[in-house]
Amino acid sequence: MLLLISGSLRKESFNTKLLHVIARAYGGLSELADLNLPLFNEDLEAELDGVPTEVQKLSDQIKAAEAVIIASPEYNKNLTGVLKNALDWVSRTKGGPWKDKPVALVGASPGREGAARAMHSVVLAIKPFQPRLISGPELHIAAAHSEFAQDGTLPNERYMATIEAIVQNLKDATA
Repeated sequence: MLLLISGSLRKESFNTKLLHVIARAYGGLSELADLNLPLFNEDLEAELDGVPTEVQKLSDQIKAAEAVIIASPEYNKNLTGVLKNALDWVSRTKGGPWKDKPVALVGASPGREGAARAMHSVVLAIKPFQPRLISGPELHIAAAHSEFAQDGTLPNERYMATIEAIVQNLKDATA
């Protein structure tokens, strides 16, 4: 199963659309993670005597996945608070779900840089958990508002070729 993690909660998120395009190219089972989590708070963790159930579910999804793909927009030249919050919460779960997990990072943004800075921030935030980051090729979709078709597909052949290469690298990492 391929776990899809979007750094955006928007219903019409370009990054969620991108994840669905990648999932179709990957084939097989995929699941979209829910990052609508409470804000990280050690007091809440103490009150619950552990992490919230939604956080444990996300951790379990990561652990069970054969690979993970994270797509995130860029907010103020950084990763989104939603994604950082999820990473912080999952770091509090037991069993190190990210350890050696093949993870690819992609981004789409209405801006000119296609979330490139956000991806750099995601690398810094996720590296301590020791995933097996797929180093390339990089996919940063700029002007995302004009790249997706009405049906959610991505008609740009160059982007699709890059997606095919990312998918192959993820599959190779899980073999």
